[in-house]
Amino acid sequence: MSYPPQNPYGPPPGQQPHYGYPQQQPQPPQPAPYGPYPGGGGMPGMQPQYPVAMPGGVKAARVVMFVLTGLNLIGLIIAVAGLGGVSKAAHDVSPYSAAEDATAINISKGLLIAVIVLIVIFTVLAVTLALQFGNGGNGVRVGSIVFGVGTLILSLCTFPLGLVHTILGIMVIAFISKDESKYWFNRPRY
Repeated sequence: MSYPPQNPYGPPPGQQPHYGYPQQQPQPPQPAPYGPYPGGGGMPGMQPQYPVAMPGGVKAARVVMFVLTGLNLIGLIIAVAGLGGVSKAAHDVSPYSAAEDATAINISKGLLIAVIVLIVIFTVLAVTLALQFGNGGNGVRVGSIVFGVGTLILSLCTFPLGLVHTILGIMVIAFISKDESKYWFNRPRY
C-alpha cells in the first residue's frame, strides 16, 4: 500500500477526470413516490409536522371541559342550597335537643363547605385550562390530564351520582393523551 491512502472514489492518478464518461445535466429532484409516513409528518426519525389548526381531539377535550364546568356550576348551586337548608335546620333545633343532633348538623355543614370548595376549585381549573388550549404549552396538556384524573377519582368516590363526571373525565384523559394533542401543545410559538 502506498502512503497516503488513495481515494477509492476519485479518478485514478494520471488520468483526466471524467475520462470516458459523457457529461450529464443535473437531474431535477423527483417527488417522493409514496405519501407521508402513516405515524405522522414524515419518515421515522424526522421532526414531526406540527399542526396549524387545533386537532379534533383537542377541540373535543375543550368542549368536554366546558361541559364539566357547566355541570360543576349546577352542582355548586345545589350544594349552596343544601348548605342553606342545613343552616336553617341548625337554627330550628331546640336548645334542649340532644348534643348528637348539633354535632350531626355541624358535620353536615363542614362536609358541604368542603364539597363547595372542591367544586369551585375544579370549576376554576376547568375553565382556566380550557381557555388556554389555543395558546398554551405542554403544561396545559399535563394540567388537563391531571384535571381529568382528579375528576375521575372524585367521581368514583360518589359513583352513582358521579357517573357522568366519570365518563367525561375518561374522555378528557383519552383526548389529551393522543399524539395529535401532544404535537399541538408542543408546537413552536412565534
